[in-house]
Amino acid sequence: MWWIFALLSAVFASLTAILAKKGIKGVDSDLATAIRTVVILVLAWGIVWFKGNTSIASLSKQNWIFLVLSGLATGLSWIFYFKALQLGKVSQVAPVDKLSVALTIVLSVIFLGEVLSWKTAIGAGLIITGTIVIVL
Repeated sequence: MWWIFALLSAVFASLTAILAKKGIKGVDSDLATAIRTVVILVLAWGIVWFKGNTSIASLSKQNWIFLVLSGLATGLSWIFYFKALQLGKVSQVAPVDKLSVALTIVLSVIFLGEVLSWKTAIGAGLIITGTIVIVL
C-alpha cells in the first residue's frame, strides 16, 4: 500500500513543478514560496482537524526537535527550489531536485542504520549519474 501513496506523491510533486513554473512568472520566488506555504498550512491543518488528530500535547521533546528541524529543511528546500524554477527550466530543475532521493538513501544508511541493498545502491547510482548528465 505504501507505493500507492509514494506514486501519488510523485504525481503531485510533478504537478507542483509545472504549476509553480506557470505561477512564478513575474513574482519574487520567496513570495511565491510564502504563498504556497500558507496554502499547505491550511490544507494540512484542515486534514488534521478533520481526522481529529490534534493531540499535540502527546509529542515528546525529541518529536518537536526533529519535526522543527524537518520543517526548517523543508522550508529551505522550497525556497531554493522556487528560485531554481524561476531561473531555470522545469525539465532541468525538477530532475536535479530529485537528487534528494539518492542523498536520502545515503543519509538513511549513515544516520538511521538502514541496510543498503545492491538494487537500491544501483538505483541511487543511476539517479546520481542522471543528475550529472542533466547538469552538464
